[in-house]
Amino acid sequence: LDHGYGLTSIFAHQSRIDVKEGDKLAKGDVFGLLGGTGRVTGPHLHWGIYLGTIPLDPQLLVPPMPS
Repeated sequence: LDHGYGLTSIFAHQSRIDVKEGDKLAKGDVFGLLGGTGRVTGPHLHWGIYLGTIPLDPQLLVPPMPS
């Protein structure tokens, strides 16, 4: 997912992808479903963030979870 300004996200292990290259998404749009593809032990989302080619910790971009 290209956010612009060199920031991209990857979402791996999806069971279904509902968008194609060039589609525009708005906040809240569904672009796929969680899955368990590859060598995994159960359904989950592998989310990665990159600034150019530099991997970032996705937790830097989301607020803390409520305790």
